[in-house]
Amino acid sequence: MRLIDLEHLGREHVIGAWLVGDVLVDPGPGSTLDTLLAGLDGEVPRIIALTHIHLDHAGATGALCERWPDAEVWVHERGARHLIDPAKLMASAGRLYGDDMARLWGEMRPVPADRIRILGEGRTEDFRHAATPGHASHHLGYLHEPTGTLFAGDTAGIRVQGGPTLGATPPPDIDLEAWMESIALFRSWEPDRVVPTHFGVFEDVGGHLDALEAWFDTWGRPARELDEAQWVAEHHTWLAARAEPAVVDALEQAAPPEQCYAGLARYWSKRAG
Repeated sequence: MRLIDLEHLGREHVIGAWLVGDVLVDPGPGSTLDTLLAGLDGEVPRIIALTHIHLDHAGATGALCERWPDAEVWVHERGARHLIDPAKLMASAGRLYGDDMARLWGEMRPVPADRIRILGEGRTEDFRHAATPGHASHHLGYLHEPTGTLFAGDTAGIRVQGGPTLGATPPPDIDLEAWMESIALFRSWEPDRVVPTHFGVFEDVGGHLDALEAWFDTWGRPARELDEAQWVAEHHTWLAARAEPAVVDALEQAAPPEQCYAGLARYWSKRAG
C-alpha cells in the first residue's frame, strides 16, 4: 500500500492517490495524469475505486480506462452517470473555474458504462464500503479491512502533517447533518488509520474526527452570520496561527476558503428556505 503525491500545480501534499495492491483509490485530476503514471512505475491497477466524482479525485478515470482496458471502476450510483457522460459535470466546473479549468483539472474523458460497478453498503473483496454523504451526496467511504485503513476521500476532512483538520465544504450539496452521521459511521468501523485524499496518513483517528467536528462547530455557523470576506479572512488567520506557511498553502489549495464559505452559505440558505 503506497501513497502517490500527485503534486498538483507543482505543490506537494495537496492531492494523493493510493495504490492498495491492485486497487487505485482516487486517481486524481486529468491535469496530474502524467505524475500518477510516473508514480505507478508501470503497475496496472485492476480496479479504480472512487470516493466521489469531483474532478480533483476522479478526473483522470476515463483516460485511465482508455489506457487500461480491463480496469473496473467503483463508484456510488449517483456519480455513475457523470462518469459515463461528464459533459454536465465539466460544464458546471467550467462556470466556477473559467479559463483556469485546463490548468487546474485537465480533461475528463468518459468511462464506458460496462466498466462501472455501483457500490453502496457492503463488502467487496478486502474493502468494506458505504455511502458517506456530507461533502457530496455521491460520496463513498472505504475501509481496507486487512490493514484497518480508512479511505475517506473528503468526508473525514482534510489535513496535512503539521496542520489542523479542516472541513472541505464546496457547493453544491454540503449537508452538515448527513456529514455528522458519516463521521459516526467512520467511528463505528474502528479504523486504525485514516488517509484523506488531502493529504497523508494519520493514526490518531479519534482525535482527527474530533477535530473535524470541532471545525464545524467553530466555522459552520459563522458562514450564515459573516459575509464571505470576513469568514475567509478570519479562517485564514485561524489557520495561519496553527500551521507553517507551506502547510497553509497546501490546505488552502486543496480546499479554497472562498469555496468552503460558498458551500456552507448555500447549505444555510437551503435550510432557511
